[in-house]
Amino acid sequence: MANKDFSEHSQERSPFQERLQSSRRIIKSFQAKADAKRSFAEKVADYMTTTFGSIRFLTVNVIWFVTWILINTNLIPGVKPFDPFPFGLLTTVVSLEAIILAIFVLISQNRESKINDLREEVGLQLDIITEQEITKLLEMVAKLMNKDGIDTESDELLKEMLSPTDTNRLEKSLEKQVNKESFPMPKLEI
Repeated sequence: MANKDFSEHSQERSPFQERLQSSRRIIKSFQAKADAKRSFAEKVADYMTTTFGSIRFLTVNVIWFVTWILINTNLIPGVKPFDPFPFGLLTTVVSLEAIILAIFVLISQNRESKINDLREEVGLQLDIITEQEITKLLEMVAKLMNKDGIDTESDELLKEMLSPTDTNRLEKSLEKQVNKESFPMPKLEI
């Protein structure tokens, strides 16, 4: 009987557990939602990036280039060279391939960057909410301690922790640090 009561109780979800599960679903669904919203060009770019980033593609390229070089150095009897050394046509083909591959990779990276930016923003918002909730819990604990006769007024660290975090001040401070590190001012000597 006790086991039945325990299992029934453990299957019930508290509001906190529901919110936690909901948050996990939201975070996991970013990639799925972003994938569903891809344009045709983004889908092609993702497919090409996945395909071109494989061992199979590397193998095909190596075989292609070795065959090209063997043919055009007259090492395969009966096949007339069509792009003699220094392989100008091969150089052009490889350059065009590199340009196209780079564009596909950049399209995919830009899309992934947008998804990561969204995840970071959600993470930041959750961190702010968490900080507010923890501050509220600290206030409640401090009130309970005071009610039980425990002095909290002399605890400077607790006072600091109970004051709300000024996110605007933090943001400005971080921006100053990033700007100083990213764009150091050169010293001009006259």
